[in-house]
Amino acid sequence: MQPTRRNVPALPPEDRTLSPYTGYGRAHWLALADRLLTDVHRFASPSGARIALPGRPSVSGTDSDQLEGFARTFLLLAFRTAGCGGAAPAGLLRSYAEGLDAGTDPGHPEAWPALAQECRQTLVEACSLAVGLHLTRPWLWDQLPDAVRERIVDWLQGVWGLRIPDNNWHMFRVIVGEFLAGVGAPHDRAVMAGDLARIEEFYVGDGWYRDGGDARTADNFDHYNSWALHTYPLLWALMAGEGTGRRAGRLAVFAARLRRFLADYALFFGADGAPVHQGRSLIYRFAAATAPWMGALVDATPLSPGQTRRLASGALRHFVDRGFRDRNGVATLGWFGPFPPLVQDYSGPASPYWLGKAFLGLLLPADHPCWTRPEEPLPVERADQVRALPAPGFVLSATRADGLVRLVNHGSDNHATVDQASGGRAPGGAVRGGYAPARADGDPHYARFAYSTATGPHHAQDASHRLQSDNHAALVHPQLGLSRRTRIHRLHVQDRYAASWHRPVWPGQADTAARIETASVVWGAYELRVHLVEATRRLPLHDSGWQVAGERPPRCRTAGHLAEATTDDGLTSTFVSLAGHDELAVATAQGTSAFGRHAAVPYATGRRAAERTVHVALIGLTGRGGEAAPPRMRCAVEGAAVTAVFPDGTRVFVALGGPVPQSPVVDGVPLTGPVRYARLSPGEEPVLVPGPGR
Repeated sequence: MQPTRRNVPALPPEDRTLSPYTGYGRAHWLALADRLLTDVHRFASPSGARIALPGRPSVSGTDSDQLEGFARTFLLLAFRTAGCGGAAPAGLLRSYAEGLDAGTDPGHPEAWPALAQECRQTLVEACSLAVGLHLTRPWLWDQLPDAVRERIVDWLQGVWGLRIPDNNWHMFRVIVGEFLAGVGAPHDRAVMAGDLARIEEFYVGDGWYRDGGDARTADNFDHYNSWALHTYPLLWALMAGEGTGRRAGRLAVFAARLRRFLADYALFFGADGAPVHQGRSLIYRFAAATAPWMGALVDATPLSPGQTRRLASGALRHFVDRGFRDRNGVATLGWFGPFPPLVQDYSGPASPYWLGKAFLGLLLPADHPCWTRPEEPLPVERADQVRALPAPGFVLSATRADGLVRLVNHGSDNHATVDQASGGRAPGGAVRGGYAPARADGDPHYARFAYSTATGPHHAQDASHRLQSDNHAALVHPQLGLSRRTRIHRLHVQDRYAASWHRPVWPGQADTAARIETASVVWGAYELRVHLVEATRRLPLHDSGWQVAGERPPRCRTAGHLAEATTDDGLTSTFVSLAGHDELAVATAQGTSAFGRHAAVPYATGRRAAERTVHVALIGLTGRGGEAAPPRMRCAVEGAAVTAVFPDGTRVFVALGGPVPQSPVVDGVPLTGPVRYARLSPGEEPVLVPGPGR
């Protein structure tokens, strides 16, 4: 996607010698930090205790939102100040000091809401305050009057006894507690130890944390791994310090996990700097670069200094060039411009300022290699890559020609959600001091089969869109519309292959006995997607590809077994029916994508004459410079087994459901034993995944 330059701030001249890919260096980061801080501070309250931004309030209310504005921008100021030896834009440190004074004074008209169950969002902001106060201690905390410091401590004491969401929030209390310990204030080590222990239970291996919940009911994997689940444990370990015994080797453990995570995470960024558009809180945008900076800060990264800066500056510039701020210079609730469907109800006007975490890199001194070494290419810029990530249930595909990264999702569903907003209990009652899971009706940012660095999921704006979706397989009910994919039940993730199944459900309806099992096999920019549908024969299947969007309507066409949509930027979504479909079309809509006003999704429908049916498609997403035409391939279906032959001679065998085929013959090549998946590529060792899988 070519940048549409909107409200781009004045920045220093580009340095294409040091930064041949982005033109950005440390001076650009500092200039943008200062611009963000000075622009947002125009909305400060008279005392400075609140940042009162216009816009829809969060479910926590305006008082909480205005505290959020103060705390999140203070964290940005802290990174900028600590990274520059105490230097900050004129007057801002004093203004925030005055805000701390007024905000913690219960008698002041601009006092903050109490850190209590009635407004537990204050815990999130207390964490930002604690980190900021720790980082700026010589220039701020140590200069505050004793009475103000005492009031801040008293306000922070509200963290103890809170019932909190059972996810990354556990680290917020640990961070606040460690700050209190560092200033000699009362704190509860037992509660902190319990929170740290719960975070340990979220670790699933290969550098990945589940963002809370229970593996039996939910799998939540997204960018929170970068901007929270790796960042806060390491911040805590740094705050705890050496020689205290409190971190007792944990820094090394956390660092090793981060190093492993970053080995894969660098592949989540496209050549244009965009992070994969998947998961919640995407309004934090380039905060996705937080973990790579943290890796450099604690010497826990496989990335070179030049690659670290290229990744982070690429993400920053991606949004700067496309305009993430409004005409007042305020970060919007969206991806580029405002996009309300992207925003969760816990987010308010100042929530996007968690993007300030990306400025953690300023803690690296100006002479650090991350700032002085030339930029180096990202993984997607080096070569085509396919990588299976069994821990989160993803398969990544990066193509060098168009710079796109695609994520095939057979593992992250956010199915079991928690009450994020109030002190009330979620359906099901309290659990582990937090909240019990409740079924989510197919969150578009988790339930799709695929995500990318150049597309966003379809967001239905009204009832007219109930028969549209993207990267989805749904049963079509004559009154209820498309079924949803909620809980994802993993089957396999290996090589270029991933498989899972789900029960199609409709919002407000009882669960059904229907079952859709899906297998994906990646081949460059394309995905062989196979569905085994077990449901009443009267319900047809809706099978869709990628949603592409732009400021003008995409060009759409259908021809035989192909449906296609192309934006003005050359981004093309292709759907090729290989088996099990009757009609192909391209759905168009407005306001359904965070990437542009006009959107289009190629899709197919398949009438089902039996209760057990198989549907096969080739799904493609290509950008300018990529392969314009889909590959010509052969496909054969026998029962619930599919054999496909790609142009390079690669032969793929996929079996769904049961029983598992015994010793199948794949395009003339006999295999031995029960086989779920096989890939036979010229010049490579065969890859086999044995059965059973159901």
